[in-house]
Amino acid sequence: MTHAIRFHQTGGPEVLRWETVDVGEPGPGQARVRHAAVGLNFIDTYHRTGLYPLPLPSGIGLEGAGVVEAVGEGVANVKPGDRVAYAGGPVGAYSEARCMPADRLLVLPDAIDFRTGAAMMLQGLTSAYLLRRTYRVQPGDAVLIHAAAGGVGLIACQWAKALGALVIGTTSTEAKAELARAHGADHVIFYNREDVAKRVREITGGEGVAVVYDGVGKDTFMGSLDSLRTCGMMVSFGNASGPVAPFDPLLLSQKGSIFITRPTLMHYTAKRADLEALGGELFDVVTAGKVRIEVNQTYPLRDAAQAHIDLEARKTTGSTILLP
Repeated sequence: MTHAIRFHQTGGPEVLRWETVDVGEPGPGQARVRHAAVGLNFIDTYHRTGLYPLPLPSGIGLEGAGVVEAVGEGVANVKPGDRVAYAGGPVGAYSEARCMPADRLLVLPDAIDFRTGAAMMLQGLTSAYLLRRTYRVQPGDAVLIHAAAGGVGLIACQWAKALGALVIGTTSTEAKAELARAHGADHVIFYNREDVAKRVREITGGEGVAVVYDGVGKDTFMGSLDSLRTCGMMVSFGNASGPVAPFDPLLLSQKGSIFITRPTLMHYTAKRADLEALGGELFDVVTAGKVRIEVNQTYPLRDAAQAHIDLEARKTTGSTILLP
């Protein structure tokens, strides 16, 4: 008997249900994965609330790690017994086992365990495309990373520092600031009591940063734009505080001919070759010790609702995993 977390209506964490599911055999192009660990991410709350709509009823979760139990016709990139991890969909990772497209799976290096694999894939691949594709960070660049003590933040801060950047992070508490500093942040700004753009200008000698990585959304958007140097890049990749309100594109010229993009991991990994390339870069920096994956919270999978409550209350730091 296999169980999974599913929801039949959108809403708060209480809509998440622990249900029996029939996994079955993998079809053509699919693999059946027995999960050892599942990743928790803020996008899961967007699916649960309906901000990012899904057909209902639905499973939930985009990230996991485990062992391939069986493969369907035409699958060549993985085989039964392989240790694998994935991120980015389709939804349904909050499960003890599942069938999914085999071309979304990456074989884990021996040096990376299942818990690390489940904790690093979505946040790590997100950091990979942000820092190496959307805006390719160069030595000497000043970068601003919001929510620096969060899952993406801790990875991105370490990676940006390893690339030779001046790393400025934002956070809300002294404890989170210490965590960010320990993971590569050269400067930390308390967004809840400081003027972020003003402090960025002070730190950068009035120039501003080359790029802002903003997964917070509504609350930080204007401050992010005001933190950029001339022709800088605003990367808005999340909505933790709510979606950004519509704005006049003329604002971009008024603030220094700045650029703005709203990327998603799904587009940057849509092609198998791109997924493998980004995954390879991520595995390399982790196995080399340049990026440490912090699994700071674990919950039983059946208690996913409590994990959502804590995530939305900003009680978590680093990565969180659910254990089947």
